[in-house]
Amino acid sequence: MHAAAWQPTATASMLELRAAVLASARAYFRKQQVLEVETPVLCAHANSDPQAGSLRLQGGGEHWLRTSPEYHMKRLLAAGAPDIYQIGKVFRADEAGKQHQPEFTLIEWYRRNFSLTEMIEDTCGLITTLSLQTPKPLHGFRTLDYRKTFAAACGIDPFSATLADLQHAAHRLPGWHAGLANALGNDPGGWLDLLAGEAVYPGLGQQGLDVLVGYPAAQAMLARLDPAKPDSAERFEIFLGGLELANGYRELLDATEQAQRFARDNERRLAMGHPTVEADPALLDALAAGLPDCAGVAVGLDRVIMATTGQEAIATVMSFVPGS
Repeated sequence: MHAAAWQPTATASMLELRAAVLASARAYFRKQQVLEVETPVLCAHANSDPQAGSLRLQGGGEHWLRTSPEYHMKRLLAAGAPDIYQIGKVFRADEAGKQHQPEFTLIEWYRRNFSLTEMIEDTCGLITTLSLQTPKPLHGFRTLDYRKTFAAACGIDPFSATLADLQHAAHRLPGWHAGLANALGNDPGGWLDLLAGEAVYPGLGQQGLDVLVGYPAAQAMLARLDPAKPDSAERFEIFLGGLELANGYRELLDATEQAQRFARDNERRLAMGHPTVEADPALLDALAAGLPDCAGVAVGLDRVIMATTGQEAIATVMSFVPGS
C-alpha cells in the first residue's frame, strides 16, 4: 500500500468550505420554513431506472442502498408532511471517475403547490446561495429549450427522431465505439441519454447556470406531462461548467401512470440486458392515497462544490474516496 493511501482526498480548507456550504444550505431552508427530515438509507426495493443502478446489500436479505430519498419523502408528503428537505448520502452502482463516485451527498426537497417556474427559481436560489461560500459566486441563470438545444448540438429533433436517426447521430460522436451499440440495444431512451450526455450537456453552463427545460415525454422519469404540451415533461435540469447539478420535476401524482412507467422501465432494462426489478408498492400506495400537488428537485452537493471551486475531480471535495 502507498505510504499516503490513508490520507484524506480533501484539504483542511476544503473541509472548512464544505462545512460552510452545508450550514448555508440549512440556513436557506430554515428561512424558507422547509422542514428537515431523515429517511432510511436501506430500501426494500431497487430503483427501476436503468441509468441509476442500485447497490444490493450482501447478506442482508432483500435490501438496497438508496439511489435517492425520493420514494420515502413522497410517502411523508402523502401522509401530510409540509414542505420538506433532506441532506444525505445516496449510492449508485457503476459510477466512478473524475465527475462521479458511487457514494455522494444529495440535497433533495419538495414544495407544495409550486409551479415548475417557481421550483426552478427556488433551485437556482439555493445553488446561488451555496456558491457565496466558494471562490466562484454565481449570479442569475438562463433557461434553454431542450428540443432546440439538442437539435443544435446533434442535428436531429429528439422528439421525432427514429431509433436509426439516434444511432446514426451517435456514430458521429468522438468517443463512439461498437460496445455502446451492444450496451444500448434498441432502446431509444438510452440513445437519447447517450447523445445528450456526450454532445449536449458538456456545452451547458459555461458562463453561469443553464436550466434545460421541455424534456421529451419519453424522458419524463417521475415528472408529470405538460398539459399544454403532452409530448413534453414538466422536468428541468441545471448545469454549470458542463456538469449536471440538479434534476427536478412537477411530480407525477397518478399511481396508475406511475405503475405503467415502472413497467416501461423494466422493458428498457430487458432491452439493455439488465434484470427487471419489482415496482415499489409502498410508493404506488402513497400515490393512490393522495400525493399533494408538489414539485421536487435533487441537487448534487459535491458537484456544486466541485464546479464552484474549480476542482477537476469530485474526490477532492470529499473527505475520502468512497470505499477507501
